[in-house]
This record gives sequence, C-alpha cells and structure tokens, in this order.
Amino acid sequence: MSKKVYITDYIDTPHIEKNVLKNNLSNRLDKKIEVLLVWHEHITKEYIDNLPNLKGIVRYGVGYDAIDLEYAKSKNIYVCNTPDYGTEEVSDTAIAMIMNIARGISRYDYKCRDYTDTWQENTINTIKRNSDYKLGVIGAGRIGGSVIQKANALRFQTSFYDPYVQRGYEKMLNTNRVETLKELLKNNDIVSINCPLSKETFAMIDKKFISNMKEGASLVNTARGGIIKDIDVFYEPLKSEKLLNVALDVIPYEPPKNSKLIKAWRNREKWLDGRFILNPHTAYYSDKAYFEMRQKAALNAKRILNGQTPYNIVN
Repeated sequence: MSKKVYITDYIDTPHIEKNVLKNNLSNRLDKKIEVLLVWHEHITKEYIDNLPNLKGIVRYGVGYDAIDLEYAKSKNIYVCNTPDYGTEEVSDTAIAMIMNIARGISRYDYKCRDYTDTWQENTINTIKRNSDYKLGVIGAGRIGGSVIQKANALRFQTSFYDPYVQRGYEKMLNTNRVETLKELLKNNDIVSINCPLSKETFAMIDKKFISNMKEGASLVNTARGGIIKDIDVFYEPLKSEKLLNVALDVIPYEPPKNSKLIKAWRNREKWLDGRFILNPHTAYYSDKAYFEMRQKAALNAKRILNGQTPYNIVN
C-alpha cells in the first residue's frame, strides 16, 4: 500500500496519527502524497505544485493563514482546520485572565513582595465586584460564546460584537449584542478578543482601537497574535493607565522580539506592577485537548483518503 499522508512539521512521534492512518502515514514527502497534516509549515503555491496527487491539507489547529487557500481551491484541494478540540481550554484561559484582572491576583503578587510592616490593608481600590464589571467579547463563535456563558455564571455583565452570527443568537447566550465595534469598546471595562484572524481583523488592535476603549479598561487576547498591530501599541496606554491591564496568550511575533514593552516586562519594571500578563501561546493545551486535536486531524485526513467530504472545510 502506498503511503499517502505526510506530517509537515512539529510532530516527531506520530503514534496518535499512526493509530488512525495505519500504513497510509508516510515519513517522507514525495509525489504520491495525497493529504498533508500541517502544524506551522507555510503551504505555498510552490509547495502545492510539487505534489501532483494532493487532495487535501488539514491544519492541526484553528488558524490557516499560512496556507494559500485560493490556490488550493483552484486546484480542487480541500483545506480544513480543526476548530473543535480546545474550546474549553482556550475559553477557560480567557476566563482565568479575566478573573485575574477582576480580582487583581497578579498585581497583588507583585506588590506584596515589598510589604514588611503592613499587610491586608494594602488593597487596590480599582477592584470591583464581578457583577459591576462590564465584559465585552469580540467574536461570539465557539470560544467567544463559551467565554460569555462562563462569564455569565460568574455574574459579569456581558455583551458581544460579531456581525457574522445570526440575529437572536444573543438570546441563546443570555447576553447583549452591540451593533458596532466602537460601541463595545466605549462601554466595557474588560474586552476579550475571540475572533479569527482575517483581512478584517489583521492588525485591528492599534492606537485607534485603544483610543476608543473606556478609560482604565483592560484587554485579553486568546485568539490570534496577528490581530495586534504591534506589541508596543500597549506600552504608552499601560504606562498612562489608559489601559489598566493587558493579558495575552498570543502576540504578533512568537517568541517576542525585545521591544520596549517586552523589555519592561522582562525587567519587571515597577510601573507595570503585574498589569501585563503574557503566556507562550498555550491556551489551546491540555493533555486531552492535544490528543483530541491530533486524532481529529488524522480522522479528517482519513475521510479525504476514503473519498468522503471532510469536516471543517475553510476554502
């Protein structure tokens, strides 16, 4: 049997994929390959042209901006992602970051290292009760919708902006819909980014975006790094406290370049005092989510090999 599926990068020990694909899994890239399983590899026109039998490209994760969708479509090649593996994990991370902001956990940890004579009287006077915080979610799909439901249970006042979800969806989520991005930014204490990266959202978080936010608001991004124009767009707003907190799982360049903000963060500069939180793009991960992502991607590749229409086609 010819080996027809190739993993382009990252996965060194493909035991999960092997269990699904059996002898169809190849350890080398050749012209017989019919399906690619892709982690971070850039799948360009040139890459595709070297694979005359290619029928499908399956991304392990959610994003697919490193794949030439239009060219693949012109060649009748499916491009699929795997969006349904880590919804709980990413939304839990967003909620953890939101709760950290609401309760000041990281800020207290930073500040109390210097307390020697006093202790519990050192409160942060901007901290409110959950039910007094307004939380706005940009993008109310699988993850954004999950964030809203969990935040509702924690008594936040929630709303969302998403022109692509059907009318009435807000009633199912027991939340409020706003009609413009500007309205959402102006009215919310915490803004959570949960939208995909697209032409519309690329570099969306810029100086104008931040200037439209409420004074002293906070921002959480567990979506895509490319939605942020530049990491230093947060530097002056954090320093002036236009933005009270920024919590990011994703950034434009990973690992981060040594910009002004990253340098201040690495040096634990006092003015930041725990208000800038950075995770290394790990919101997707738990042991079960990692297994599920790889298994679902392999099962989708198997569907393509079997002549079935795959799930989660993005082109």
